[in-house]
Amino acid sequence: MTKIQRNSKTPKDFGSAPQHPLSLAACSRVWAKIGILSFGGPAAQIALMHREIVTQRHWLSEQQFSNALSFCMLLPGPEAMQLATYSGWRLHGLRGGLLAGGLFILPGATVMLALAIGYVYFGAVGWAVSLFTGLKAGISVIVLQALTKMAVRRLTHPMDWLVAIAGFIGIFFANVPFPLIIAIAALYGFYRRRPLTDHKSVINLPATRNTGLTLVQWLALWWTPIFVIDFIVGSDQLAAIGYFFSQLAVVTFGGAYAVLAYMAQDIVGHLGWLQPSAMIDSLGLAESTPGPLILVTEFVGFLTAFHAGGLAYGIAGAVVALWATFIPCFLWIFVGAPYIEWLTDQPRLHGALAAIMAAVVGVIANLFLWFTLHILFTDLTIQHYGPVSLLVPDIMTANPTVILIAVICGALVFWRQAGLFTILVTSSALGMILSG
Repeated sequence: MTKIQRNSKTPKDFGSAPQHPLSLAACSRVWAKIGILSFGGPAAQIALMHREIVTQRHWLSEQQFSNALSFCMLLPGPEAMQLATYSGWRLHGLRGGLLAGGLFILPGATVMLALAIGYVYFGAVGWAVSLFTGLKAGISVIVLQALTKMAVRRLTHPMDWLVAIAGFIGIFFANVPFPLIIAIAALYGFYRRRPLTDHKSVINLPATRNTGLTLVQWLALWWTPIFVIDFIVGSDQLAAIGYFFSQLAVVTFGGAYAVLAYMAQDIVGHLGWLQPSAMIDSLGLAESTPGPLILVTEFVGFLTAFHAGGLAYGIAGAVVALWATFIPCFLWIFVGAPYIEWLTDQPRLHGALAAIMAAVVGVIANLFLWFTLHILFTDLTIQHYGPVSLLVPDIMTANPTVILIAVICGALVFWRQAGLFTILVTSSALGMILSG
C-alpha cells in the first residue's frame, strides 16, 4: 500500500525543482556535448548520458537515474530526450530542463533540415539515388536488429508473444489504427497485473493546484501556435501537420520505429502526403544524424509542406512538426517529474507498459515487413479479402542490388556485430558502387 503526502508549497515556476550548486553555463556545455554526440539510437544515447552525468560527474545517483528512465519509458515520445530534460530539471528547474532537452534536439534538427533541403533538390541526381538505394538496404537490416533486440527484452512471457502477434495482425492485415492497438494493449496489461497487497511506501506529492497550473500553461504553449496557424493564418496544410504530429506525440509509445509504423500507415496509406520511398529515405537520414530518431517527423513535415508551397513553406512545415513533436515531451516531464517515485511504484502501470511494449514489437514487425517489401520490389499491389488486406509483391520486379547489399549488411550486423555507423557507411558505399 502506498501512503501519499501532498506538499502545498508553491513552486517558483511551472517546472521547478531543487536547485543544484553547479552553474547553468557549466551544465550547458555538457548538454551540448551530449546533443552533438548522441548518435546510434536511444540505447547509445542513454548510455552516453549515464556516463556523463552519473559515472563521471555524479549529478544524479544510480537510483535517481534508474527511476527517471523507468518514468520516461512510461511516456510516449523519445525516452532519451525526455531523460535529458528530466536531468536538467533536476539540476536547475525549468531553465535546466529546457536547456538540456533543447540542446539534445537542436544539433540533429539543424542537420536534418539541411539534409531535407538537399534531398528535395538533389535527391533525383544519379549518385544520390545510388546512395539512397544502398542506405535503404542497410536501414532495413538496422530495423530488423532493433526488432530482434526488442523482442528478446520485451517478450518474456507467452502472453507477451500473443499480444505482439495480435498487434502485427491488427496493423498489417486489418489496418487497425495504431492508437487503438496501443489503447487495447494498455487496458489489457493494466487489468492483468494485480497490485501487490503487502506493498507499502510513503511518497510526497506536489499540491494538485500546482500540477494543474503547470498542465494548463504547457497545454496553452503547445496548442496556441497551432490554433493561430489554423484559424488566424488560415494555412490548412501547416495546421494539418500540427494536428497530425500532436496526435502522434500522444500515442507513440515504443520509440521512433513505432512512430514510423504509424506514419507509414497514415501519411502514406491514408493521407497520401508522401510516397513509400520518401518515408524509407526519411529513416535513413534520421539514423545518420545526432539526436532522437523521432526527428524523422521534421523531415516528413518539411517534405509535405515543401510539396505544397516551396522552400519557405517547407521550413515552416519542419518547424511546426518539431513543435508538435517535442513540446508535448516537455509537458510530460514538467508535469510528471514530481510524481516519478509514485509512478514507478505502481504495479498496474508497469503491467500496462509491458503490454504496450509487447504490442509495439508487433507494430515494428509490421514496419520491417512493409519497408522490406517496398525496398526489394518495384511493384506491389494491395489485395482485399473482406476486412483483411494483403500487400502482394510482383516477384519479377525484385531488385538484386538491394538484396545483395541487405545480405552483406545482415552478415555484418548478426555475424560480426557491426555498429550503426559501419552499416550506414557500408550500405551507402555499396549502393554507389553496385548501382553506378
